[in-house]
Amino acid sequence: MDQEKIDQIIDKYAGEEGVLIQLLLDVQRELNWVPKEAVQRINERLQVPLSQIYRVASFYKSMSLEPRGRHLVNVCLGTACQVRGGPRVMDRIRDILGINPGETTQDMKFTLERVNCLGCCALGPVMLVDGEYHGKIMPAKAEEILKSYD
Repeated sequence: MDQEKIDQIIDKYAGEEGVLIQLLLDVQRELNWVPKEAVQRINERLQVPLSQIYRVASFYKSMSLEPRGRHLVNVCLGTACQVRGGPRVMDRIRDILGINPGETTQDMKFTLERVNCLGCCALGPVMLVDGEYHGKIMPAKAEEILKSYD
């Protein structure tokens, strides 16, 4: 962990109240997760109780207390995607990456997550990679998409 980066993020919010969520989101965006050392530094610098920091960081799905891959892959398995082949897409991605939902590849390149709805049911099945939506995908197309991410 780069303590200087964490300090720069904390400095943006020093003296302000009610900034914990945004501060943690900034740490997440910068490091791709919220490491224990960052939590401790926030505690030391801002005097926010550790329990409060962990409660916030573990509540929001957009934050992770575990290392994540450089690319976050979300596969929708909501009803519309489910009936249109979402499980086959998920199975293919699991085979390609060699991981299950909630896991990260050993090379820290990809983290795979299952989601219940991405809000674009007409495009199902849908996968989201680093915030980019890919709709009406079939298993072979999912493989092409993953290959396009370094």
